[in-house]
Amino acid sequence: MTTTTKNVLIVDDEPSLRLLIRAVLEDDGWTVHEAVSGEQALEMLPSLTLNTALIDMRMNGMDGMTLLTEIHARVPGLPIIMLTAYGNVGSAVVAMKHGAFDYLTKPADNEELKAVMAKALNYSRLVDENERLRSAVKVTERMIGNSQVMRNVKELIEQAGPSEATILVLGESGTGKELVAEGLHRASHRADKPLIKVNCAALPADLLESELFGYVKGAFTGATTNKPGRFQLASGGTLFLDEIGEMEQVLQAKILRAIQEKIVEPLGSVAPVETDVRIIAATNRDLKAEVEKGTFREDLFYRLSVLEIRIPPLRERPDDIPALVAHLLEKLGQKNNKKVRSVRPSFLDALSRYSWPGNVRELENVLERAIILSRSEVLGTELLPPQVLSSQTYTATKSDPADSAHKSDETSLPRKITSTSLDDAERHALIDALESNQNHRERTADALGISRRTLQYKLKKYGLTRR
Repeated sequence: MTTTTKNVLIVDDEPSLRLLIRAVLEDDGWTVHEAVSGEQALEMLPSLTLNTALIDMRMNGMDGMTLLTEIHARVPGLPIIMLTAYGNVGSAVVAMKHGAFDYLTKPADNEELKAVMAKALNYSRLVDENERLRSAVKVTERMIGNSQVMRNVKELIEQAGPSEATILVLGESGTGKELVAEGLHRASHRADKPLIKVNCAALPADLLESELFGYVKGAFTGATTNKPGRFQLASGGTLFLDEIGEMEQVLQAKILRAIQEKIVEPLGSVAPVETDVRIIAATNRDLKAEVEKGTFREDLFYRLSVLEIRIPPLRERPDDIPALVAHLLEKLGQKNNKKVRSVRPSFLDALSRYSWPGNVRELENVLERAIILSRSEVLGTELLPPQVLSSQTYTATKSDPADSAHKSDETSLPRKITSTSLDDAERHALIDALESNQNHRERTADALGISRRTLQYKLKKYGLTRR
């Protein structure tokens, strides 16, 4: 079903009746599909997106009641209207008890037909709306955490999802920007269409342009066929432009035009192609600062940021760490074929004190490392990497007294921790990670669970670029 169309399937073996109903419904804005039998209707069903169906009770071969049951098994919630002769109203009433939406006696009065179809359309749209909301809830359930800041993010997804506005998702690397984009798409009226993702930092400008806008045969050496771009592939759906802050200005101008005019020009073509996409963009950069520096177009920034959703870094929501740990232990335990029940209090205490420069992605890496190295079903601090143990507010050794005192203890709640300076803690964590990896940037980034670009940014931020 879909909320933007009026599609109906008429199933009747009488051509004159189908012709009459078709004329009335097409005049009322419906797109009509016809089948002469129940068997043909079931063959057509997978290729159709329907709002309702009109089914004759008595047909040669499969009867209307059997077809009703078959369609409901394949398209649950589709409102089906039964057509019956005046003397067989009792059969139609029985059909309604088995899930039919309504019935009409033949020949149907035109106004009555339109009224019943309008009710079926409203019902199908309510069903579709509920399905979209349930889908969006499933995505937000994957966003682990019940802190106030995370509740705010989930509420914004539910509120902004159904709109057509462009949305800018802000957050550090590893916070879950892609998950937010998925939630917004699933909560939208475009949920049954594609969500196409593009990482703007992963490709050089010329390749990124061809990926976004496509090209025609002969546009450049090696272009042996026409290739549609991501804008065309996302038609009717959502285009997620991740790390848009890395995009060069020449390409920014073309993106702006595509958003404003809803057209793109494939490379090598002079014929513009219409597009119908919703744009969601994400970045770990401060785009306002980039605008002031002249590296990001101001007009594009305002086009993208109709609504901004900021995902808080993990250090701003330490209360969510226990829930994240519980979720990741189960997920990573299954992935690595290890049974892990819980963690010791000191282990969770150390996690709660650390500043997590790599955010949830780094936490996942730390937990997976601990699970792989563990010989027990309960994780202790001896399994934590040096950068976590040597953070500003926590010091531990393999003979951690907390572990000794609670050898058999498990925990689900961290102690309340406050840090005098999260920036200092993050700086010290970076220094420790660099030293542990002999100042090798790539290994340090991997250990922290962050990209090398993010590591470079943080080293510059804390004046550590010369290390």
